[in-house]
Amino acid sequence: MPPKRGRPIALKLLVLLFVPLMSLVGLWAFAAGLTGGDGLRLLEINALVKNVANPLDQVGVQLQNERLLSIRHVIDGRSGDGQLAKQRALTDKTIATFHKRAGEQSDVSPEVDAQHRQLNTTLEQLPDIRRIVTGDDARPLDVIAGYSRIIDATFRMNDAMILVPDMSLYRQAHSVTMLNEAKEVLSRERAMIVIVLDAGRVGAAERAAFTEMVATRRLLFTQALAQLDSDLRRSYQQLATSPVYREFMQTEELVRGQATLTGLPSTAATWNIDAANLWTAVERSQFEAAEGIVNRVNPAANAILVKIGVAGGLGLLAVLASIGLSLRFRGKLVRELAGLRAAATELAEVRLAGLVHKLRTSTQAPEPVEVEPLRVDAETSEVRDIVHAFNTVQSTAIESAVDQARLRHGVSQVFVNLARRNQSLLHRQLIQLDGMERSTEQPEELADLFKLDHLTTRMRRHAESLIILSDQTPGRGWRNPVPILDVLRAAVAEVEEYQRVEVLQPPALAVRGTAVTDVVHLVAELVENATLFSPPQTRVDLRTSITPHGLTVEIEDRGLGLVRAELDELNTRLEQQPEFDLAQSDRLGLFVVARLATRQGIKVRLGPSPYGGLTAMVALPASLLAEAPVLTGR
Repeated sequence: MPPKRGRPIALKLLVLLFVPLMSLVGLWAFAAGLTGGDGLRLLEINALVKNVANPLDQVGVQLQNERLLSIRHVIDGRSGDGQLAKQRALTDKTIATFHKRAGEQSDVSPEVDAQHRQLNTTLEQLPDIRRIVTGDDARPLDVIAGYSRIIDATFRMNDAMILVPDMSLYRQAHSVTMLNEAKEVLSRERAMIVIVLDAGRVGAAERAAFTEMVATRRLLFTQALAQLDSDLRRSYQQLATSPVYREFMQTEELVRGQATLTGLPSTAATWNIDAANLWTAVERSQFEAAEGIVNRVNPAANAILVKIGVAGGLGLLAVLASIGLSLRFRGKLVRELAGLRAAATELAEVRLAGLVHKLRTSTQAPEPVEVEPLRVDAETSEVRDIVHAFNTVQSTAIESAVDQARLRHGVSQVFVNLARRNQSLLHRQLIQLDGMERSTEQPEELADLFKLDHLTTRMRRHAESLIILSDQTPGRGWRNPVPILDVLRAAVAEVEEYQRVEVLQPPALAVRGTAVTDVVHLVAELVENATLFSPPQTRVDLRTSITPHGLTVEIEDRGLGLVRAELDELNTRLEQQPEFDLAQSDRLGLFVVARLATRQGIKVRLGPSPYGGLTAMVALPASLLAEAPVLTGR
C-alpha cells in the first residue's frame, strides 16, 4: 500500500508565512484604522456642528429669551403678551429647524442618539410649561425650573457631541461648553432678579435659589478659564477684568445678602442694564471661543491625516515589501525543493531502477558503472547538502548493486560449472548403464539397472535445473520434432513415482526439437510436484487438448490443494518470472518452471482440481508445435 501523501511543502511554507504576514497586515490595518478613525471623526465634527450643534445652541438661546419673557409675563400680567407670543413662535421655529437638521444627520454615536431622544422627550414638556405661564396660579420659580430642565437637556446633548479624539482639543471644547453652561446660569440670574425687583424684597426661597445660581456660575466660569489655553482665554480674561463684570459681581453679592431692597445701592436698580450689557459681552466671548474651537478642528484633522499618509503609507510599503520578499523566497525555496524532488525521483525510478534491471538481466560479468551525479540548481546550503547526500547514496547504491550482481554472476557460474560437470558424468553414466542393460539377461539385475538408470535420469534433470536457473541452456537437444506422447512419457520418466502417473492419449501433434528439452523439463517439474503433494495411493492424470492457440496439457492431482491467497501468489510468480532467491530453495521447481515458460512463451497456471487437489495447466503455443512427425531423433 503506498504511503499516505501529506500536504505539499509549498502549502506549508505559505501557511508559515501567512501567519506573521497577516499579523503584520492586521497590526498595520488596526493602527491605520485607529488613527484614520480619529482624523475622520475630526472631519465629521464640522458636519455635526453645522447640522446639530449650531441649531441646538439656537434652541437654547431662544428658550432663554422665552424664559425671561415668561417671568415678566407672570409678574406683569398680560402687558407683554404680544412680545411673548412672538418669542414662542420664534422658539417653535428654531426647534423645528433643529429637528429637521438633526434628522438629516447620519452616523451619529449611540451616546448622541440617546441624548437626542432624551432631549425630544424633554421638549415635549414645553407646551405644559407654557400653559403654566399663562395660568392664574403660575409660580415664577417653577417657571424658571421648567425651562431650565429643557435647557439642561440641550447641554447634555452638547456634552455627548464632544467626540474630539485629540485630548488637548477635547479639554478646550469641554471648557467652552462649561462657559456656555455658565452663560445659561447667568440667564437664570437675570430671570431671578426680575422676580426680586418686582417683589421689592428677597425671600428665603429666592435667596437660596439665587445663591445656588451665583455659586454654580462662578464655579463653572473659574474651572473653564483654568482649562482654556491663552488664545481662547483672552477674551474671557478681558471680560473678567472689565468694570461691567465687577459691578455685576458686586450686585450679586448685595442681592443675595439683603433681605429687602430698602437702602440697597443704586447698582441693584440698574441690574437689568448691567445684566444686559454683561449678557452681550458674554455672548461675544462665547462666540469667539466656539469659533476658535471649530477653526482648530480642521488643522488637527489634516495633521492626523498627514500622519496617516506618511506613517500609514510607509507602513503599507513595508507590508507590501515584506509580502513580496516572503513570496519570492518561498517561490525560490519551493523551486529548489521541487528540483530536488525531481532529481530524487529520477534517481529512484529511472537511474537506479534501470541500472538494477540491466545488472539483473545481463549474462556477462558486471563492470564498474560510472553514473553522472545529480545536479540541482540550488543556492540554499541545506538543499545542496541534501543533493550531496543523494549523490553519496547513489554511489553507495550503485556499488552495492554491482557487488550483488557480481556475487549473483559468480554463484551462477558456480552452478553452471558444477551442473556441466555433473551433466557430463551423468551422461557417461547413462551410456554405461545402457550398455550394461543390453548385456545382461538376468531379470533381477536388469530391474536394478533400470532403477539406477531412472535415478540417474532424475539427477540429470536436477543438474539441468541449475543450468536453467543460471540463464543457460542444457547441452542435450533434438533436431527433429518429437511426438507429444513421447515428450510426456519422457517427462514422467524423470519423476521418482512415475508409476502413479497416467498419461491419457494425446492428439497427433509433436513438439519442435528446439523446445523438447525445455517442455520435458517443465512438465517433469510439475508432475513431480503433483506426486510429492498428493497421497501415495492416488494417481496423477496427464490430459491434453487442442485449443485455438495451441495445445493445453493438464496435470491433475488429488492432494489437499491450496488456499486462494497462496494460489494467487504462486500464479503471480509463474507469470512474472521472479528473480531466483537463494533463501527460497523450497520453491526451486517453480523458479525453474517460470524460467522455462518465459523462455519458450508458455503460459502456466495453477487452479483447484475437482478432486480436491490442484490442476496445473500448461498452454503450449502453436509456434512450438508441429504436425504428424514421422521420426524422432536425438
